[in-house]
Amino acid sequence: MKSSQAAPLTRRKFLGTVAAASAVVSFPAVLRGAENKLRKPNVLFLMADDMRVELGCYASRFGAKTPNLDALAKSGVRFDRNYCQFPLCNPSRASLLTGRKPSTTGVLGNRTDFRKAHPDWTTLPQLFKENGYATMRAGKIYHGGIDDAKSWGATSDTGGPTDDGSAPAVGRTKKLNVATNAIAKPADAPAPLPADLGRAGYSDRIVILDGNGEGHGDFHATDRTIENLRQHKDEPFFIAGGLIKPHSPPTAPQKFFDLYDPDNIKLPPDFAAWPTVPPGFPSAAIRKRNADLFIGRGASEAEAKEVIRAYLASLSWADWNFGRIIRELDTLGLRDHTIIVMVVDHGYQLGEKGKWSKAGSLFEMGTRVPLIISAPGMKGNGQSCHRIVESLDIYPTVAELAGLTPEKGIEGTSLVPLLKNPTAKWDKPAYSIWSEDGKTVHGVAVRTEKFRYAEYGKDGSNGAMLLDPKDADELKNFADAPDHKSAVAELSALTRKYAAAYG
Repeated sequence: MKSSQAAPLTRRKFLGTVAAASAVVSFPAVLRGAENKLRKPNVLFLMADDMRVELGCYASRFGAKTPNLDALAKSGVRFDRNYCQFPLCNPSRASLLTGRKPSTTGVLGNRTDFRKAHPDWTTLPQLFKENGYATMRAGKIYHGGIDDAKSWGATSDTGGPTDDGSAPAVGRTKKLNVATNAIAKPADAPAPLPADLGRAGYSDRIVILDGNGEGHGDFHATDRTIENLRQHKDEPFFIAGGLIKPHSPPTAPQKFFDLYDPDNIKLPPDFAAWPTVPPGFPSAAIRKRNADLFIGRGASEAEAKEVIRAYLASLSWADWNFGRIIRELDTLGLRDHTIIVMVVDHGYQLGEKGKWSKAGSLFEMGTRVPLIISAPGMKGNGQSCHRIVESLDIYPTVAELAGLTPEKGIEGTSLVPLLKNPTAKWDKPAYSIWSEDGKTVHGVAVRTEKFRYAEYGKDGSNGAMLLDPKDADELKNFADAPDHKSAVAELSALTRKYAAAYG
């Protein structure tokens, strides 16, 4: 005999009923578990440091193994050509989290706290905090040593590590063969700065962690992010989890090193032992000293392969930690009403043109960074977007997805149209700048669908470079090519207009 009791209202049926009953219900109002109540969407904000577009889903040239971020990309939209505003931690993060250009933040170096100059600005996490969200941080979100209490709830990890990776870790240190390095130093190589000398030994080591890395800050930041998810699963949250890897020194447990064979690593075609300006490029295009690895000395091919292997191991370990966070989100049943953002502060060069850092790089690998946005219900999910976008665009995007209104002055452009249709019309260039002294702009780059262009010095007084994306290794400068005059004129006007904001 069949029961006369009505069939239970399933989640799918409930959503359909709500959608039919009220035209005002949209993505920002989504179901809260079995309680059948509508709640605001959560945000899980993930950041890594110095992670260039070397993920498997970005067709890693070195064969990086990143299964967790690859899977995240399949669940959302992978932005293939996203660019940071400054290839250095603090200026990039300050720009991204305030939604304003470096010219507006005034942050052009790693020692400037944006909040001191702009006490009344509302940051991205602060916007959510002021709209009833629990906002929590674990690990590095703002730059090391600089945090923003206004962004986070009272119990957030404001006392947790935000450093650049120089803290001790439980494991063993492997020194590179510094003593026998006999690669001739170029005559024009500058003497290391005092700050560089202080980092030189730190830059010549690889750290192999015990176990799964339980003794390292990134492991603990991951654990704290997981705990934050558990504690706030029943209320709207903006939870940020930041890793300091693969920032130097390259660090990972042994099993991640075992994923890669240095003998199988093929160095870039423009690999050089020391920072080297290619023929036809302005001297200002390559910073003469490395700031992260191989500081004050040359890199042999064998050492370069060993460091690239270590970087890949560090990257794979970061992917493993992100995977732990995302699995917990799924275990808690929160994926269907959580916006996941994964982004990196800036790019990195691994020996291209002899450069082992990001500082000063206005090349593609210095400023192009991973960006994955997985937002429930977006028609573009599972696709990649080839439009030119900026990290500056993240603030207005996440705000719109959550139905929040940012304060006036936000300078990015919401990417929601591209989340709905990754091939939608989009004609917006991306800009990146570099300052050598933290006060003056020494280079401005613009990236369009067709070209990457950069000028150095005021009005290009120190030279310019025009790069064709078809030349993937950026081996030729087309700035003086007769058949590119019109492109140079157009792009030069864009860079100078952008630079004018800096005075």
